[in-house]
Amino acid sequence: MKSRLNFALTAVVTTAALALTACGGGSSDTVGDSGSSAGGPALTLIGYAVPKNGWDAIGPAFAQTEAGEGSTINADYGASGNQSRKVADGAPADIVNFSVEPDVTRLVKAGKVDENWNKNAYNGVPFGSVVSIVVREGNPKNIQTWDDLLKPDVSVISPSPLSSGSAKWNLLAPYAAKSNGGQNKQAGLDYISQLVTHFPVQPDSGRAASEAFLQGQGDVLLSYENEALLLEGQDQPVQHINPSDTFRIDNPVAVINSSANLEKANALNDYIYTDEGQKIWAEAGFRPVNPEIASQYTDKFPTPDKLYTIDDLGGWTTVDADLFGDNGAITAIYKGSGS
Repeated sequence: MKSRLNFALTAVVTTAALALTACGGGSSDTVGDSGSSAGGPALTLIGYAVPKNGWDAIGPAFAQTEAGEGSTINADYGASGNQSRKVADGAPADIVNFSVEPDVTRLVKAGKVDENWNKNAYNGVPFGSVVSIVVREGNPKNIQTWDDLLKPDVSVISPSPLSSGSAKWNLLAPYAAKSNGGQNKQAGLDYISQLVTHFPVQPDSGRAASEAFLQGQGDVLLSYENEALLLEGQDQPVQHINPSDTFRIDNPVAVINSSANLEKANALNDYIYTDEGQKIWAEAGFRPVNPEIASQYTDKFPTPDKLYTIDDLGGWTTVDADLFGDNGAITAIYKGSGS
């Protein structure tokens, strides 16, 4: 995806975060309030697990607008790849929010999402994040860099890239850093080969990985920055580090073209790009894509020395084929590790 996004490094910790266990893989939640005695359509959102707290705030705010009056959002969350395959196989949905673009591309190929889904000003990405390293409070293993993850006594929690989009982002960050943005691919792959030997478990989603870490597994959690902020905002005994060279995360949203509530679904998709919608995402810990809104939060996040993007590696079509497809190099490493 040739992106025009240039995230200002922004966000704040959400003040309305819900317990992590309420939004594990495959959970179903109603987001928002009808706000109208006459009622309105219930829009079905199928999404990856991590942005639940953002949608929890978006739902009732959208219901208070003229375009969204009386609507509710019925949300089903889980691992991004699994959720995408579920919709492709026929699960009803009005709007989808996945971790990575290929999970939307699957639905384009299935005829469920229009080919022009990402032709707006922000390429179909209303919010994003960066890859962060989450450690125990006080950072007892003194983790600061990607190299520190390879210390003999360090175990790392990250989900499986076979089911989770967040796992792909987690692996792309050190891969890009070690390969100098893909210029030395073997150096990046050599690092990943070592890293996977430090994975004691491979949960199926980013949220499940967070739950495993909070339950005491591992010394380090690889995660989205917004997920780290959510944990810290819940007063969990963790802290996060943004490496000096990390990766920008783009999380796409698309409307299902066969939606019985197509007008409302399109209105919701429009709303999340409005100033109000962008502020809601920022306050939930996600980086807004609107530069004017992002500029209001620039003091909330450190700026990495180098922020790689998917375009630096050739875009998702190339990355998914070369690294994460059935014959991809990282898929081979992962399967070969016995994980």
